[in-house]
Amino acid sequence: MRKLLTLISLLVLLGGCEKAPPQVAETTLWYPTAKPLAAFTLTDQFQQPVTNQQLYGHWNWLFVGYTSCPDICPMTLAKLAAVRQQLDSQDIKIWFISVDPKRDNADKLKAYSAYFGSDIIAATAPHSALFPFVRDLGLIYAISESESEAYSVDHSAAVALIDPQGKLVALFKPEFKLGEVPLIDSKTLRQDFLTIRSQY
Repeated sequence: MRKLLTLISLLVLLGGCEKAPPQVAETTLWYPTAKPLAAFTLTDQFQQPVTNQQLYGHWNWLFVGYTSCPDICPMTLAKLAAVRQQLDSQDIKIWFISVDPKRDNADKLKAYSAYFGSDIIAATAPHSALFPFVRDLGLIYAISESESEAYSVDHSAAVALIDPQGKLVALFKPEFKLGEVPLIDSKTLRQDFLTIRSQY
């Protein structure tokens, strides 16, 4: 009986010595267990297929939007490019996923993405493939029904973090301030990304 109590006490003691996970900002949703992504196929700005294979071996920051977006998209992509430059990291890929395949053809995606970096992956797909992929990332989008070519697209302003095994590990959510465009905070993104990466 004493041996059993001693063993239980030891297990409790060892359990109490476990380190608590590092803290991240309230705007960062860090999944305790990384989520595998379902198989997907998109088409990039060079009209080449893009699949889960392109996620492996490096970290990935994925952002959904469209090239006609007036504010959130260009400002977020500029922030991502700037933070990656600050980190001077070769193991981070930035993805721009267009959820407006009707207007965002390969030429448009190529010109738009090049403004933020020569190695940005800009890709899209028909909605039948695009919607489940975006939903799998924990993001959403919706297109206003309109006959006009000037329609707008509602979409998430968060950035999905995919680990080198191709799994969803976190979402960097924007800050919402009255009267301001909802954007991710560059400092928070940098700090929390380094925190998460340090656990791998």
